[in-house]
Amino acid sequence: MAPGACRVSNVLSPRPALSRRRANATIPSVAAKSPRAVPAAVPSLPIRVRDDVPLEAIDAARWDALAGGTPLLAHRFLTALHETGCASRQTGWRPRYLTAWAGDELAGALPLYEKSHSYGEYVFDWGWADAYRRYGRRYYPKLVAAIPFTPVPGPRLMGHAPGMKAALLDAAQAIVARGEASSLHVLFVDDDDLAACRDAGMISRTGVQFHWHNDGYRDFDDFLARFAHDKRKKVKQDRRRVREAGITFRRVVGHELADGDIAFFHRCYEATYRAHHSTPYLTRAFFERIAATMPEHLLLVVGAHDGQDVCAALDVFDAGTLWGRYWGATAYVPGMHFEACYYQAIEFCIERGLGRFEGGAQGVHKLARGLTPVVTHSAHVIGDAAFAEAIAEYCARERVDIAHTVDELGHSSPYKAGGP
Repeated sequence: MAPGACRVSNVLSPRPALSRRRANATIPSVAAKSPRAVPAAVPSLPIRVRDDVPLEAIDAARWDALAGGTPLLAHRFLTALHETGCASRQTGWRPRYLTAWAGDELAGALPLYEKSHSYGEYVFDWGWADAYRRYGRRYYPKLVAAIPFTPVPGPRLMGHAPGMKAALLDAAQAIVARGEASSLHVLFVDDDDLAACRDAGMISRTGVQFHWHNDGYRDFDDFLARFAHDKRKKVKQDRRRVREAGITFRRVVGHELADGDIAFFHRCYEATYRAHHSTPYLTRAFFERIAATMPEHLLLVVGAHDGQDVCAALDVFDAGTLWGRYWGATAYVPGMHFEACYYQAIEFCIERGLGRFEGGAQGVHKLARGLTPVVTHSAHVIGDAAFAEAIAEYCARERVDIAHTVDELGHSSPYKAGGP
């Protein structure tokens, strides 16, 4: 048996499928949910879902195998967030991970946090929280299934056994049903998880990000050749302006990181947050930790002027994708942000043959740099039935608005007709 005493138990059992129409229509409160039954094929060994096994107690290789090798879901990335205090009870991110066990084997997991605020999520529900307060109810604590401070689409309901995703959702929703949290929010889900959430009757919500896709470009000039003339001219102007300002760039990967690189990057990162009158989420200790434990997944882009470093961008990558993550500067130079965060990243992807560059949350300005709009998804359960109905109606209207926005953005693509 896995370590510790079991507090949440959910053996996979037969569950009738909900129709897609029902899943997207009215949304009942969690307490009103009917019992679920099992799919026809069930593992011979019962699966038990637990909430008493912290991530740090789980073998890293087992966890990473379940996460499919995604670096931003890796055991070392998540434990770095926890153990450096960035995602902890003290910062309003209390880990409440759900894990599923087949005997002693880890068979499934949900990275779940009890939140006392809505910072660092990038699926904005401040308006919901305010309305809930005016409605006479407490919105916090709430449950969030996410990678803290990381708006990256991907798996959240991890595990491949039949009924596993439903079992994890049942266990999470049971916490809401008991009144321990107002709601459950599963953020930036992939298509498989979205389907499971819809089958569970959750409210679906959409958003927009901007991603770059490699169309087999030979080099950056080949990439720009796909642009319409005026859009291509604008990118060239961006890059020329930075060169004329005397800014040069170097890209540092993995173990090439030198002493002082992370310290300089963090100084830039912190300065940029402060310049925007905000508090940085992540500490120098966190960045030093991932530089030590997962350097093969890190790309640091550093800009210098007259031999003095003035900006830095830290990205994460694997064999197929680059995720644009963190940026900062000690001085302002027009166009320097675009160069460090987008053009250098795209050149890196082309050189390495990476298929995709995800530019992070928000930012219509990314469209002119060759990143195109992509719809993202999240799923939500609200414990109060009447409030759940209001949220479902809001999200239905928002989905229409997002679809219109994506359509309009498509007309502003920098690519020639018939391009990406």
